Amino acid sequence: MDSRIDVFEVLGLRNGEAHIIRNAGGMVTDDVQRSIALSQRYLSTVDVVLIQHTDCGMNHLDTDKFRRTLAEETGEDPGWDVEGFDDLDDSVRTQLGVLATSPWLRHDGETAGFVYDVDTGRLRFVAEVA
Repeated sequence: MDSRIDVFEVLGLRNGEAHIIRNAGGMVTDDVQRSIALSQRYLSTVDVVLIQHTDCGMNHLDTDKFRRTLAEETGEDPGWDVEGFDDLDDSVRTQLGVLATSPWLRHDGETAGFVYDVDTGRLRFVAEVA
């Protein structure tokens, strides 16, 4: 979701070479799984790259407070979870675990997680799904 990241440039891709799914925190939500499943099963993609980044607003987010404030300001509970995290690398590994166990996703390709440093523009490998 962060506009500081030019995903195509960072991954050395040209327009049309990958499906890019962006959301707050780089979390593997139900909607992300839906989008990947469509990409893989309908459009024949296989591999998945998960990228989270430094200086993320979801890092150290008080999710309970955010949800309470949202409900107070709108008068309605959102009905969806807000996921935050305290350790960036651990969050990448956790999200890779969600991808690895999703029954809707293909597991015959490569799935790897990275952290993008917004200050240096460098991508750092964290882990891959075995």
